[in-house]
Amino acid sequence: MTRIGCAASRAALGCAVVVIVGTAIAADAESTQRITPNFKDADITQIAEAVSAATGKNFIIDPRVRAQVTMLSSTPMSPDAFYQAFLSILQVHGFVALPAGRVIKIVPDANARQYPSNDLPDHVSSTSDEIVTQVIAVKSVNAAQLVPILRPLIPQYGHLAAYPASNILIISDRASNVNRIMRIIQRIDQVGDADVEIVPLQNASATEIVRVINSLYQQQAASEGSANGFKLVADERSNSILLSGEKDSRLRIRVLIAHLDTPLQSGGDTQVRYLQNADAEKIAAKLKEQIAGAASGGAGGPPGSQAPASQSERGTIIWADPATNALVITATPKVMRNLMSVIDKLDIRRAQVLVEAIIVDVDLSKSASLGVNWAVYGQGSTAVPAAAFNSPVNGTSIADVVELVASPTTALANGTALPTGGILGVGRVASNGLNFGALLSAIRSDTNSNVVATPSTVTTDNQEATLKVASEVPFLTGQFTSTGSSNSSVTPFQTIQREEVGTILKITPQINEGGAAVMLKIDLESSSVVPKDAGPEGAVDLTTNKRTVSTRVLIEDGGIVVLGGLTNADYSRQETRVPFLGAIPVLGQLFKTRSGSADRTDLMVFIRPKILRTDEQSAIETNTKYNYIREEQRKVTTGEKEWLPILPGVKQPELPPMPPASQSTAPAPTSAAEKEKAGEEEYRSRVVPQKPASTPAPATPPATPPADAPAKPFTPTPDPPSTDSGHP
Repeated sequence: MTRIGCAASRAALGCAVVVIVGTAIAADAESTQRITPNFKDADITQIAEAVSAATGKNFIIDPRVRAQVTMLSSTPMSPDAFYQAFLSILQVHGFVALPAGRVIKIVPDANARQYPSNDLPDHVSSTSDEIVTQVIAVKSVNAAQLVPILRPLIPQYGHLAAYPASNILIISDRASNVNRIMRIIQRIDQVGDADVEIVPLQNASATEIVRVINSLYQQQAASEGSANGFKLVADERSNSILLSGEKDSRLRIRVLIAHLDTPLQSGGDTQVRYLQNADAEKIAAKLKEQIAGAASGGAGGPPGSQAPASQSERGTIIWADPATNALVITATPKVMRNLMSVIDKLDIRRAQVLVEAIIVDVDLSKSASLGVNWAVYGQGSTAVPAAAFNSPVNGTSIADVVELVASPTTALANGTALPTGGILGVGRVASNGLNFGALLSAIRSDTNSNVVATPSTVTTDNQEATLKVASEVPFLTGQFTSTGSSNSSVTPFQTIQREEVGTILKITPQINEGGAAVMLKIDLESSSVVPKDAGPEGAVDLTTNKRTVSTRVLIEDGGIVVLGGLTNADYSRQETRVPFLGAIPVLGQLFKTRSGSADRTDLMVFIRPKILRTDEQSAIETNTKYNYIREEQRKVTTGEKEWLPILPGVKQPELPPMPPASQSTAPAPTSAAEKEKAGEEEYRSRVVPQKPASTPAPATPPATPPADAPAKPFTPTPDPPSTDSGHP
C-alpha cells in the first residue's frame, strides 16, 4: 500500500479515486480500495469531495455548512467506513446528511426532522450516524408512559412521539441512538410475573392487614422513589387477601402476612375499655344507637339479602360496667376499630370553667314630713266655737295625741299608734274657759342599702351548674273554713307552697374552638322578701322582690361583661292645706302640712368566666378561695378579746391551712403474672391518675399563694374616665 501526497495528479490514481489535498489513497494486492485519510484544518467541503470520490455518492451542500475539520487516521479503511466517518464528522459539527434519491443533502441538524430520511429500515445499525425514522410497537406497557422516560435521551433535533390508539412510538434520530432506544424499550416492554394468590386469614382482619402493609410500603416507595412491585386487595366476605406481583415480592409479603395473622393475647373479639373522663353508661347508650343506625342503613339490596357490613354490626354487643366505669365490647375487628376511634375522641379531659358573678344592688331612699295641727274650743260658761286644723303628719294627728294624753290605755286598746318623729306641743286644757292646743310635727327618714352578692361556681365544658343561696319561704295558696253545723267533721285547713327566695345562678359554659372565648347560657335570679309594713297596699300575704336575667353572652377568657342593669329614680311631693288660708305668706304655714320622698335604685350584674385548663390553675383558684375564707375567720377570732370569757378554753372553729397536694403511692406490679393481667393494669392506671401526655408541663409553674396569705374576692375594675371633652 502506498501513500500519495496532495501534489499527485489525477492520472496517477486511476479512475475510481479523486485525490484531495491531505488525502492518501492506496490499493492492495486484491485491487480492494483502502483509504487512510489525514486532514488538518481542512474545509468540510473538501472532505465531502474526497468522500464523494471514494464512495461515488453525490452531495448537495447547504450554504450554511461551513467548518474547519481535522481528521487523523493511521489505519486504512474501506469507502463505506470512510463514509461513516464522514457522517460522524457532520454530527460533531452539527450537520446531517439526508438521502434524497441519488443525492445526499448536507444541512444543519436543526432542520433534520423536516426532511425525509431513511424511513422504517429493516435493520437499524448500532454504529451508523445516519438519520433514520423508526416505528416501534409496544406490547406490555403503555407507550405514552415511555415518552417522559425516553425524552431526555433524544437530542433536540430528534423526534419522539406516542400514538396511544395503536400503542406505538415514533422515533426520528441518528441510527446509533435509535438502536439504543430500541434496546431500552425491549428491556422495559416485558410481561411481569403477575400471578394472583389468595391468602386466607384466621385471626386478623383482611382490611386491617392490607391497610398496614400498604401504609408501610407506600412510605418506603415514596422515600426510595420506586414502585412496590405487588398489589393487595382485601375480600371482607371471606376475610382473605388477594396478592399479585412478582414471585419474590409475593413470597416476602406472604411471610409478613403470616406474622401479622396471629391471635390476640387476650383472645377473642371482646375488649374491655376503661374510660378516663366520660360516663360509661352514657357512652354505651350512644354507641348502641350508632351501631343500630349503621346496621339498618347498610341492609340495602333485594329482599332476603343483607350487606356484609350490616351482618357484622348486628353481631356487636356493648354494655357498661358502672362499678369500674368501663365498656365491654364484642365486635369484629373492623367494627371494633371504628368504635375505639369514636371512644378515643369522646373520652377526653374536658376543660373546666370558673364563673364568678357580682350582683350590686344600691338603694337610696329619703322621706320627710312637716306640718302643724291646732285646735281651739271652750268649756264651761265660755262660749267659744270649736276651730281646728287636723291633718296627720307621718300618720299622727293632734286628735291622736290628745287621746293618748287623756286616756292612754283606751287609746292603745283602740289601735292608736304612738307618734313618731319630732313633736312640739303647746296649749291649755281645763274644765272651763278657753282651751287650745297646737302640735308641730317634723320627721325625716334616710335609708341607704348596699347589697353585693358574689356567687361563683366551677363546672365542666357544656355542663350546667346550679348555685343556690336561698331560703324556702312559705306562701299561703288556699284555705278552707267549715261553715256548716257544729256536728260537721270537716276540719279547716290551709294550703302552703314554699318558694325559694335568695340568689339562684344557673349557668352552662361552652368553650369555643381555640379556647379564646366562652359562650355562656345564664339564668340568674336575685329575690328577697319585703316586710309586711313595707309591702304594697292590698297585699294579702308576703311580697317578694325578684330580679332575673336570662341571656346568652360571648365573653373572652378572663374578661368581665355586664349582663344587665336597672337604674330607677322616683320623686314625690305632697302638700295638704286649707284653701285660701294655706296660701297666706308665713301665716299660711299654720294651715298646711307637707311631705316628700325620693327613691333611687341601682342594680348591676357583672360576670367573668375563667377557663381552668390544667390542674395547676384549678389548684390556684381553690387556694385563693380557701385562704380568703380562712382569713375572714381569723379576723373574727382575733377581733373578740373578752375580758371575762364566758366559755374559757373554747375556741371558735377555724379552717386548717391548705394541705399540700399529695401523690398516690400505689405499688407497681412485681411479678410477671401480674404484668400479664392487662385489664388489671389498665384499671390501675385509670385509678392512679397521671398527667396527660398531650398537656406539656409549663417551663415555670405558676406560683401558688401561701396558705396564710389573704386572698381578695373578685372585684371588677372600673374603666378609667375618658379624657374626651364630649364625655364626662
